[in-house]
Amino acid sequence: MALSDASPTTLRVFREVVERGTLTAAAAALGYTQSAVSRQVAALERAAGAVLLERRHDGVGPTAAGHVVLRRAAAVLDHLDAADRELAGLPADAGTVRLGWFASAGAALVPRAIAALRRTHPAVTVTTREGSTPALVRALRAGTLDLAVLASAPPFRPFDEGTPPLRVRVLAERPLRVAVPATDPLAAADAVSLADLRGRRWIAGRSGPDELLLGAWPGLDERPEVAHVARDWLAKLQLVATGAGITTVPASLAAVLPPGVKLLAVRDGPREQRRVVLARLPGPLAEPAVLLAEALAEAVG
Repeated sequence: MALSDASPTTLRVFREVVERGTLTAAAAALGYTQSAVSRQVAALERAAGAVLLERRHDGVGPTAAGHVVLRRAAAVLDHLDAADRELAGLPADAGTVRLGWFASAGAALVPRAIAALRRTHPAVTVTTREGSTPALVRALRAGTLDLAVLASAPPFRPFDEGTPPLRVRVLAERPLRVAVPATDPLAAADAVSLADLRGRRWIAGRSGPDELLLGAWPGLDERPEVAHVARDWLAKLQLVATGAGITTVPASLAAVLPPGVKLLAVRDGPREQRRVVLARLPGPLAEPAVLLAEALAEAVG
């Protein structure tokens, strides 16, 4: 069996495994058993004559050969999906761009960019989804996203070790802030010190079972007390407004703060910067993706 004989089903299974990061998650998403997914991957590896997946500490990922197969499989599946739409009499996807984004980007940046694009290019359709950075990077590699807005922390390393390297455009680099209740004594000033933050109750976010996102100040020199964990930014900020705790936020959220919350700078300790970047696979971009990329860059400004 040659790779050219692989069925679309087998290619879809392989793409799903790469995007989900584990055989178990891919099986759940596809409605298959894990053994059925394993058999499909094994059949594709026999056809390719190479190992396509390797085990990693957090699941599985494509080998160098797997990246080659994935890139070609994504192109084949996109063409088949386009043919299905054409045969069904549906509009072509030429004006569609698929965007992924990390949680806080959905509070202001992404809606602002989409609104601007709808005004200037109403024929362009944007589909979006939120996800953790690892999940969005896998989706870029799998070809199910065209662009991804990601957050990057110092020392600003590459998001993965895949080939070819992702192409990254820095949209902004801004300091973090601490969100406190407007009634908190700290809110009387515009900045606080690390000493002011010691012994406080913190509200953190979570993207997975073992991954806490922004919550306690990164440079805090004590073990923080995390009183509340919430993924949703609105929930976190509303908890701050009620006095349930304080939290660390990107400066970009200043435009969407609920009443009763104030942002403060931290004037000492390590400078805590975060970048907002736009990532994609190398190669030419379709016109809708180019237009959305420019809208995102303008929306950050």
